[in-house]
Amino acid sequence: MGKRQRDCVDCGAPVGFLGREHCCLCMRRMREQAAKASCPDCGKQRVLLDSTGRCTLCSRRCTECDHPVRRADARLCKTCRRKAELRTQRQLCPRCGKPGYLRDATGWCGSCSRPRPGKQPPRICRQCGQLRRHSGLGLCSPCYQRQPARLFIRADNLIARLDDPPRWLGEFTVHLSARHNPSSACEMITTLGRLLTSEHPNHPQTILERARRPGRSIGPLARALEDFFTARGLALPTDQSERLAAGRRQRRIDAVPSPLRPAVAAFDTSRMQAQQRARRAGTRPRSDHTLETALAILRDLAVFLVSQRGKQDWALVDVHDIEAFLTTLPKARKRRLTVLRQFFASARAQRRVLVDPTRGLTARESNAFRGRTLTRDQQRELFRRWTTNDQVHPHEALVGMLALLHGAASWETRTLKITDIDPHAQTVRLGKRPHPVPLDPASWSALQRCLAHRQAWPTDNPHVLVTKGTKTGRAAAYLSHVLDECGFPPQMVRSTRLVDLVNTLDPKLVAAAFGMDPQAPLIYLADHVDACRLPQP
Repeated sequence: MGKRQRDCVDCGAPVGFLGREHCCLCMRRMREQAAKASCPDCGKQRVLLDSTGRCTLCSRRCTECDHPVRRADARLCKTCRRKAELRTQRQLCPRCGKPGYLRDATGWCGSCSRPRPGKQPPRICRQCGQLRRHSGLGLCSPCYQRQPARLFIRADNLIARLDDPPRWLGEFTVHLSARHNPSSACEMITTLGRLLTSEHPNHPQTILERARRPGRSIGPLARALEDFFTARGLALPTDQSERLAAGRRQRRIDAVPSPLRPAVAAFDTSRMQAQQRARRAGTRPRSDHTLETALAILRDLAVFLVSQRGKQDWALVDVHDIEAFLTTLPKARKRRLTVLRQFFASARAQRRVLVDPTRGLTARESNAFRGRTLTRDQQRELFRRWTTNDQVHPHEALVGMLALLHGAASWETRTLKITDIDPHAQTVRLGKRPHPVPLDPASWSALQRCLAHRQAWPTDNPHVLVTKGTKTGRAAAYLSHVLDECGFPPQMVRSTRLVDLVNTLDPKLVAAAFGMDPQAPLIYLADHVDACRLPQP
């Protein structure tokens, strides 16, 4: 230290440097104080570490729970260290296979070592009166599952649990009780409760979208909500049918070989745009089935060209290729040629092909009836089956008798309602026929059997033919297979009756009686004369 210049302003010690007001000790203390800051954990003035932003003591943390640790060489706190020691003592239980602490007495874990609670003794069910295991409400399991009050109790509990229950919840419960069994309806109410208690808004349209399941089916709850909301004007129907149709079309496009796929995809896009324009204009748009059938035909043609003809471009297709493709399925020639004409016309407009190879081709198909009919022995056998065999399903007997004796189409039988039956006159109204159809005793008996079978279904469906799939009001492809047991399709049975009527009566009278177009019965006229009907010399 140099010569004393002045005294320190803080402690009064000598200061040996010019221009300084503090001694060396005070200067050191001031530098250390400037390097310190308030620790965010302990609040003391300490030197903070750059890596943690805390002081040295507060920076010592447990690597698992981030709890403060006292010792500098410790990585875990006391609690985590004890848990780690206990984890090293865990072993796999030989009974359940899960890690646990084995007991010396049993050699198993604690859950497996504890004795199981004994089953309650059977009780007398207060509904069926049988000695069975008790399930709830004094009922056995089968009776408890069929208890209708379960649904309303669960709905009341849900309403009491919600802060702002929707007004339609009570009506929806009644809607479920009339269309589903109590067990399924209770599961739907439980799932609906999880949707209503979430943080999302409880608007009907929002609930309907959130209730949908991904995949081909939207689920029973979404279907029930869609029927309920759309019937009361609370929400719009879902686009499930459009999604399924789009998936079917995309699968057909993906099956087209890659060199020929862009043209087919462009053709599908143009057809979809035409369908949307027709819907906006109020005209008759092409159905999804028509669009899918066209894509299937183009898929088959593309596979045929690549595998059989060795052509990878639509511009190389000629009339011989189209003719060879049409000969693979002669019965579908007319339908296939119509689709191919539309496709190549669109491709030529888009400059994908220069020449339309289908321009000079014709369908060369007659409009005459080419279907199969039943012989008289087969008709007698079916009549005896549907009138004398009680083991035949009532639906099969009714559909068969109406087709065999009255020429009823499948859609006429499917749309037959209870209000169309006149029990006094024993007549029914079938489809668009201008007059009621009088039923013979055999057909009337089959109808009565079908009505007796319908009484077993608690349904609001007004139609006569009600099944498990149609009792809720939804249509099902049921009549296509209702006559599978007898071995003959409904169209074949109906065609037999129409051929007989048209060839024995005036076709105009048949058209007037059946509500058909006057030109429709002409296709059933035979091109030959039965020899047994000619006058014998």
